[in-house]
Amino acid sequence: QVRLAESGGGSVQTGDSLRLSCTASDNNFSSYVMGWFRQAPGKEREFVGAISWGGTRTDYADSVKGRFTISRDNARMKMYLQMNGLKPEDTGVYYCAQGPRLWTGSDRDPGDFSPWGQGTQVTVSS
Repeated sequence: QVRLAESGGGSVQTGDSLRLSCTASDNNFSSYVMGWFRQAPGKEREFVGAISWGGTRTDYADSVKGRFTISRDNARMKMYLQMNGLKPEDTGVYYCAQGPRLWTGSDRDPGDFSPWGQGTQVTVSS
């Protein structure tokens, strides 16, 4: 089973940018939908975005649409989350996760994604 590891989190100010990376241990990574999720203190884990296995289709939560961009480089077994115009409400632990092989464009349920990385903390101060 693939192992995932996130990196790139940190503490920034409102309006700053960060790029998160998710590195996979297995080249079969390229056969799956991949997703980004986040969890703020005291909140449920929420969907951020997903990308199809070929990287040509994406799906974003309304809260990040226009600010965040998901991309993937299957040859390097990596997925990225470029976060621009960060806001305090973006604060949380960000996770990458493996989804299904089939792209529907509407699967935002964390229960449909497995395995998960350990997460990377993003803190945005005002």
